[in-house]
Amino acid sequence: MRIGIIGAGQLGQMLGFAARDLGMQCQFIDPSPDPPAAVCGPVIRAAFDDPDALATLARNSDVVTYEFENVPVAALEKISDQVTVYPPPSALRFAQDRLAEKQLFSNLDIPLPAFHPVDSLADLEAAAETIGLPLVLKTRRLGYDGKGQFVVKQQADIAAAWRQLGSRDLIAEEWINFDYEVSAIGARNDSGDFITYPLTQNEHVDGILRVSRAPVADESLMQRAEQYMHRLLQHLNYVGVLALELFVAGDRLLANEFAPRVHNSGHWSIEGAKPSQFTAHLMAISDRQLETPSLCGYAGMLNLIGDIPEPARQLSNGTLHDYGKEARPGRKLGHITVVADTIEAREQLLAQISQIVT
Repeated sequence: MRIGIIGAGQLGQMLGFAARDLGMQCQFIDPSPDPPAAVCGPVIRAAFDDPDALATLARNSDVVTYEFENVPVAALEKISDQVTVYPPPSALRFAQDRLAEKQLFSNLDIPLPAFHPVDSLADLEAAAETIGLPLVLKTRRLGYDGKGQFVVKQQADIAAAWRQLGSRDLIAEEWINFDYEVSAIGARNDSGDFITYPLTQNEHVDGILRVSRAPVADESLMQRAEQYMHRLLQHLNYVGVLALELFVAGDRLLANEFAPRVHNSGHWSIEGAKPSQFTAHLMAISDRQLETPSLCGYAGMLNLIGDIPEPARQLSNGTLHDYGKEARPGRKLGHITVVADTIEAREQLLAQISQIVT
């Protein structure tokens, strides 16, 4: 089977490796001169919305997917009459607009923090009254890894927040004093079968994911997250892997956002589960039978940001995934996964490796 992938970054690379194991062939579109996924298949060097490149990709693929959520929806819709596109562009449209995303959660009775659309300074002032302070002001589109956000802690911050972000469509969201963050990862195929992975606990620094641990040993949380995931997958008539990020605050489980693609917080599944999220995505978009994930132990992942120190290449415990990207501050260059028989052993490995690589 021929898989067309829009984007040839590290997620495309990991999809490409999984596709190779399944006997599938991959082709990519990416404007970068040396993208990570080039080691997995040919790359059409063009903009993601280049009509000629997309037409070529569609012509040479049995199904087209994407590795990031900022692909222009119009570009996907243009080729959808030539080739099957999964996940469906209609789902991507929700994920690209935080207001539409929050409204979707609300309509599906998925609990979430309070929110307020902001189109003017007066709207922001009204949000501060109705939601309360502190709140988080975010751009509705194109924000990622903590970018495009301003925490409004007090009334005096309102004007500064508006000056910094006010030229774009915005949304104000309730500030949640959460205990920790989790992500639910699920997959659905075209036949309507779906699977979910155990909840993953995530730690972020400066808005960037640093450490993930799986599974989260809370059956109640897992059951609720699975219900929310099922509602999303069914409502969107979704095909592929979807990641739902949530806050745990006391006994509340609140949706933050979803990503219609394979996700950084699921990288542990390459060594820590069978099948991995990448294999599950490929199985789903090719409408193969989905396998219920089985765990290989207690898994952990550390993101390598900005640099891969030499000791990381000489680990006796842990698996290094080097994306082959040029080092740059704040850039995700790779990750290390560990799998252990006990939680204590996993935590010991994570602590040891963290000391080595930081």
